[in-house]
Amino acid sequence: MNIYNVFNKVIKMGSDIIKLQFMIQKTIISAFFLIALAVGMQAQDDWEVLFDGKDFSNFIQLNGEATYKIENGAMVGISKLNTPNSFMATKKKYGDFILEFDVKVENGLNSGVQFRSLSNTEFQDGRVHGYQCEIETSARKWAGGVYDEARRGWLYPLTRNPKGQSAFVPGEWNHYRIEAIGPNISTWVNEIQCANLVDDLTLEGFIAFQVHAIRNKEHEGKTVQWKNIKIKTSDVASSRMKVDKDVPEISYLNNQLTKTEMRQGWRMLWDGSSTNGWRGAKLDHFPKEGWVMNDNVLTVMASGGAESRNGGDIVTINTYGDFELSVDFNLSKGANSGIKYFVDPELNKGEGSAIGLEFQILDDKEHPDAKMGKNGNRTVGSLYDLIRAENTQSSRGKNFKGVGNWNNARIVVRGGHVEHWLNHVKVVSFDRHSQIFKALVEKSKYEKWENFGRLPEGHILLQDHGDEVSFRNIKIREF
Repeated sequence: MNIYNVFNKVIKMGSDIIKLQFMIQKTIISAFFLIALAVGMQAQDDWEVLFDGKDFSNFIQLNGEATYKIENGAMVGISKLNTPNSFMATKKKYGDFILEFDVKVENGLNSGVQFRSLSNTEFQDGRVHGYQCEIETSARKWAGGVYDEARRGWLYPLTRNPKGQSAFVPGEWNHYRIEAIGPNISTWVNEIQCANLVDDLTLEGFIAFQVHAIRNKEHEGKTVQWKNIKIKTSDVASSRMKVDKDVPEISYLNNQLTKTEMRQGWRMLWDGSSTNGWRGAKLDHFPKEGWVMNDNVLTVMASGGAESRNGGDIVTINTYGDFELSVDFNLSKGANSGIKYFVDPELNKGEGSAIGLEFQILDDKEHPDAKMGKNGNRTVGSLYDLIRAENTQSSRGKNFKGVGNWNNARIVVRGGHVEHWLNHVKVVSFDRHSQIFKALVEKSKYEKWENFGRLPEGHILLQDHGDEVSFRNIKIREF
């Protein structure tokens, strides 16, 4: 064999090796593609079709008598006069899940999707109750918020999340996603996060599609439609969406901070069981009577309605300047109390309450103080005797949950700017360093107190006004 032939054979061998390498690479790529496709198909298989668009065999209608039908594969609810809220509920209960669906609702009609909800004879003769993701077309724009049907009312109104208020598009198909994983509940509408809720009251229940009761005949026959309804119940933790950092977390855990709250600097201002951090406003110790602690609830006892005549007011030992304070309160019938801040206990050594700015706590219907003052500036949520509380974001009135129920007071102070929030709806906003505020003080019962409301820092106070009022989940963070 001459050198030319040897050279040709070497070249051919090299070419064959290159072809073999190419074939191996192609086989590997194909294998990876098939594996990825299989994984993708498996991931898709993790989703269960909740409504097949053919029949309601997996559902049961509860409470109201609105009409439900199937049209072009969609579930259609039709509003009806003189019937309560209607629910097309799954027969199966779900705990941790991710739910997605598309919804379209006619203007003027209210609706929602229940989840982790219940219906039993022990509760209002089978009335559906539990979490609801809001579907609405009203001007307040709370679609995607979370409501507790037939129990606690609004848990996550979108007043705390302006970005979420722009998510829902009236008159169009909207895509919803609800994640319920342990106590964490999050919602998205059209890929925009609306709710970021932490609550552990109910961890399992059915899912139901609501046609809301109507009172106006012109709304009769209007429809809400749902389609592409699917649910994922396995491996949900790894499939959860990333929480939008601009969407505030609202927690209803009792006497417990979430990881997010701790990271943001929140701490419990009352530990739920001791007098640590508190004293009497006019004492160097905690009152020996008049206040009771039980099961993470702090209660000032009734003593005939007299101001600071029993145990007396209690104040924090520390003082605070810029802060955010959150307190749950529960009023007995006809009760009067308050949460005060920028309190200087030295201002009033005589009878009555210590002096400071006050978030009014009052039974507006039963207590006469609601009709005193000026223009309602002594009603619940008001800056007592100075600024009336009112819903600053809609005309629906204050979001008060009533006497005998837990309500939330939130006070935010940044420099001179102060806000009062009642159940996460802003009801008062003012600048305590402004001339307007100074003029209000000069026309109030506080005019004799020099520099009232303008201290750089002060104590926080819970008031003894002689009526039974309970407090819990008292927490604060400083700026």
